[in-house]
Amino acid sequence: MLTRFAPSPTGLLHLGHAWAAQRAWEEARAGQGTMLLRLEDIDTTRCRAHYEAGIFEDLHWLGLTWPEPVWRQSGRMGFYRSAVGRLEALGVVYPCFCTRRELAAIDAPQGPDGPLYPGTCRGLSAGERADRMGTAAHFSLRLGVAK
Repeated sequence: MLTRFAPSPTGLLHLGHAWAAQRAWEEARAGQGTMLLRLEDIDTTRCRAHYEAGIFEDLHWLGLTWPEPVWRQSGRMGFYRSAVGRLEALGVVYPCFCTRRELAAIDAPQGPDGPLYPGTCRGLSAGERADRMGTAAHFSLRLGVAK
């Protein structure tokens, strides 16, 4: 069995991290498997080397082990681009041009992490999408799931 623990080196580990790491490690061991450690390190403005070192130190203190080298999300961008390309080829994603600020200002039902996305960009035509993608500084891709 393969499990993983994937903290972000943007702060110190807390009790919830320790619990999640311990559970992943125990499940892997129970299934004669391995726990991978994957650092979620793509937020380059907030990730810090001393937090990464602290993660390793804390996990070792808990007695947890993982194979080296540690996986890094930043090192897997080609894999992610390929996966997104497959989703695009299947036609199951669409671009969204809404900013977080715009979405926060919408009077939409609230979910546990903020407003639920109301599908603002779902209905754009292919031409509108192409025009906006050509001029937008940023956009995200959303899964085109039914309401």
